[in-house]
Amino acid sequence: MSLPEPATSGPAAGTAIPGVLSDPYMPGHGSDSYRVSRYEVDLDYRMAANRLSGRAVIHATAARQASAVVLDLAGLRAVKVQLNGRRVRRFSQRAEQLVVQLDAGLAVGETFTLDVRYEGNPAPRRGLWGEVGWEELTDGVLVAGQPNGAPSWFPCNDHPRSKASYRITVTTDANYRAVCNGRLVGHSTRASRETWTYEQEEPMATYLATAQIGRYESLVLDPGDAPGGVLQTAAVPPALAGAARQGLRLQPDMMRTFVRCFGPYPFSEYTVVVADDVLEIPLEAQTMAILGRNHLSLDWDAQRLIAHELSHQWFGNSLTVRGWHDIWLHEGFACYAEWIWSEAAGVMTAQDRAAAAWRRLSASGQDLLIGDPGPALMFDDRVYKRGALALHALRMHCGDLAFFTLLQEWTRTHRHGSVSTADFILMANGVAGIDAEAVLHPWLFELALPPLPAARSRRG
Repeated sequence: MSLPEPATSGPAAGTAIPGVLSDPYMPGHGSDSYRVSRYEVDLDYRMAANRLSGRAVIHATAARQASAVVLDLAGLRAVKVQLNGRRVRRFSQRAEQLVVQLDAGLAVGETFTLDVRYEGNPAPRRGLWGEVGWEELTDGVLVAGQPNGAPSWFPCNDHPRSKASYRITVTTDANYRAVCNGRLVGHSTRASRETWTYEQEEPMATYLATAQIGRYESLVLDPGDAPGGVLQTAAVPPALAGAARQGLRLQPDMMRTFVRCFGPYPFSEYTVVVADDVLEIPLEAQTMAILGRNHLSLDWDAQRLIAHELSHQWFGNSLTVRGWHDIWLHEGFACYAEWIWSEAAGVMTAQDRAAAAWRRLSASGQDLLIGDPGPALMFDDRVYKRGALALHALRMHCGDLAFFTLLQEWTRTHRHGSVSTADFILMANGVAGIDAEAVLHPWLFELALPPLPAARSRRG
């Protein structure tokens, strides 16, 4: 879909816009001239026409003096913009950005509110990672935000380290359920329309925001009423309710295993959405995961994916990378969580999983730096497996007691924050009392595949 004509004249195509962050993996995304503290997104969606009318109220603070505010918005047209309740006369759209020109500049530390009305026919964005963003299903909608799909459905400061609270309201056709991040705080029906409102209080990166729409009913997988328990639900098509209960019956045990290993679950509840379509891979979002109808079997390939997406609530959602080059802190950790679950469930030990992964890696090209894989290969399977092997090497080096103490301190100290590889190495040095740089560097920042970590007697 081509971008609409701008409302007024703005920067010429190719002109650098001040305030763009310098993450080389996502050039032109996000702005460091302001910090968003909260998004209030109100959507009205017509299923048959794939027509979206939206309103985004953005609460922010200027980080430096600015004469314009730049938002990411792709494929949708802004029709009205207000700043602090007053209509903005000049705004334009170029290169998937909405540039709001200010009559009076913003001073450092000044708080402001942008109110953007927008509309259009949302569609996924096409790029290095295939199609991401708002996507029509056979009978519903799926949002796959990672890594840059958020601007396909709301204007935002699209960068992983830009985290804010959210209120998301979706009005859509009757008999369809909208499932968004956080707690359901409102539901109403009026004529042939239903409205669903969710509150995500904990800070969330833009790519983790989501709206799933389908003919779903809600199932309780675990009421979370035991001490330390977590409410776990599933939104599923009625015809798949039995398959979902069976396919997800081990998830409560996964949750308990991960709480023991990683520390307290970082949110109040967890929801799995099961789309009525076949999906190539499951998807993560904060407080939730999205599976296809093909991911509900009890075989290892399906169960490891369920464990993988659940573990992202700690590694990726609560703790989110400052820059995409550190993606192994999400995917390597989630892959290693699969191995932890495999061991806890008595399927296969983490050492045997590591050995199998090492053998596959040894037969592939050794031409990727896991600690900085480049944008085209940031989701390469080697990032997942070699990242997991790096953690296994650390575990074998320092023993179970120190390793899991480190993971729990890692998630506690940086809860709902932004992290980097340097942060992890520094914490590992202090908590485990080892030279973590010496252990991790060959796995993350050298091309040659290090030897398989040797098994050891686990202490503690």
